[in-house]
Amino acid sequence: MTAPARPEREWGRYETLLATIDENVLNIALNRPRRLNAFVRTMRDDLLDAFKRAGEDDEVRVVIVSGSGMAFCIGMDLEAGPSTFDVRDRVGIDDFRDEGGEVVLAIFECPKPVLGAIHGAAVGVGATMTLPMDVRIASDDARFGFVFTRRGVTLESCSSWFLPRIVGVSKALEWTLTGRVFTAAEALEGGLVSRVVPRADLLEETRKLAREIADNTSAVSVALCRRMVWTMLGADHPRVAHLVDSRGMYCMGSSPDAAEGIESLLQKRPPNFRMKVSRDVPSEVFDDLPRKR
Repeated sequence: MTAPARPEREWGRYETLLATIDENVLNIALNRPRRLNAFVRTMRDDLLDAFKRAGEDDEVRVVIVSGSGMAFCIGMDLEAGPSTFDVRDRVGIDDFRDEGGEVVLAIFECPKPVLGAIHGAAVGVGATMTLPMDVRIASDDARFGFVFTRRGVTLESCSSWFLPRIVGVSKALEWTLTGRVFTAAEALEGGLVSRVVPRADLLEETRKLAREIADNTSAVSVALCRRMVWTMLGADHPRVAHLVDSRGMYCMGSSPDAAEGIESLLQKRPPNFRMKVSRDVPSEVFDDLPRKR
């Protein structure tokens, strides 16, 4: 008999986020709807805590990030006016770290897959914070903009690393040098998002993908594959990937999840993977990787 589904419940209490969990899928919604989810320091702190906790919580298999209200995130809150980005009176150049970048690194370092469900405006840090997410799904009303040159500042949130790797150098430069806002259709054509769906279907389509991962895969295998793909973007030869792949297969080939994956297929039943990300990810897969081969 199939166990009854557990209802969605509150996972954490935050000032600028809504965080609920529904059968191993963590839903994080940016929640400053009256300000169109404009980014503030409190949102940074909340996101840092949420992604750290998500990485440590074995109940969380997949994370979905969305926005409450009319937009995903319109970028930095500009309520402070012309001095919004001026931090010289508070910190020196070598000690300053941009707040969006701290969030992006927390998402990147989270061992769980992260899906972005993007609607309305996603501009400035509202666009760059989505780049380390593993899959971005947009609604047909979504608008994206890397608008920094139009505000007299520069790329932030590690976007100079992520964006050209996702969409290519030429498209990354077109979007960032012009700073223009563009449609979901253009984002799809350029490879920034994987699909565009009607606004009414956005969360449901994203949840379907999350369930596909959560219900059918090994959490440890997913964590390893996610890190392999991102890590190998910096490798200078396929032999480095061959080394990592070989170590991964060596470690996981004898694991309980590998045995369960084969047995469930042979027995024609859903798998019941039991390995936990918090304790079972083999760290030696990535140890001492050569910088050059």
